[in-house]
Amino acid sequence: MVNEEQISLFDLGSSEPAALKEIPKDFDPDLIPTTAKIPIPIGTYQTMEQMGKHCNHCHRCDLGANRTHAVVGRGNLNAPIMIVGEGPGQTEDETGLPFVGKSGQLLDKILESVKLTVEENVFICNVVKCRPPENRTPTTDEAEACKGYLLEQIRLVDPKIILLTGATAMKNLVGIKQGITKVRGQWIERDGRMYMPIFHPAYLLRNQSRDQGSPKWLMWQDIQAVRSKLDEIRAES
Repeated sequence: MVNEEQISLFDLGSSEPAALKEIPKDFDPDLIPTTAKIPIPIGTYQTMEQMGKHCNHCHRCDLGANRTHAVVGRGNLNAPIMIVGEGPGQTEDETGLPFVGKSGQLLDKILESVKLTVEENVFICNVVKCRPPENRTPTTDEAEACKGYLLEQIRLVDPKIILLTGATAMKNLVGIKQGITKVRGQWIERDGRMYMPIFHPAYLLRNQSRDQGSPKWLMWQDIQAVRSKLDEIRAES
């Protein structure tokens, strides 16, 4: 059961956002996944490993009922760049790692083309941590139920640049509802971080042309801009 102090902490009728309230010393994060009505406040987790164990027992939405593994993330936990996708696919569900299928292999090559690696420069995660059936797009309710985990990941990694792949990531983190073709490659500054929507690698696999103006050609422009922005940030720090 959730004790009275936790109910008070997560009082949805309060004018003060729950994420901004002080967390009680006896706060038990193991009670959080039982219902999406209780938000996950900023500062709940001390490590990504702790959050990962939690995600594997989470039932804040129906996706947890059919998962093999929760897919939390991979890469450098202190990376300056974070890539946020929509949700895990079958390979990711089986391995517990994001972007490890054909899309992930292409993403790794794209990063390496500008001398960026997941091991050193990048942390990869998704909006939802469990695979949607048939790899469908996560619903609004599913994304909202999992959003606390994503915000905690951003806090723990503290990236300077966040790349958004797919409509769910754009809508969830920066409120963009336009199509990716209209906003890809544009920088958006929020809370001291630089966000950029980019094509999902799966979209590039379906569009093989390398001609000027093609998705792959545009992606090359975008990833060079990301590399330049990272160099610029490092030079200023």
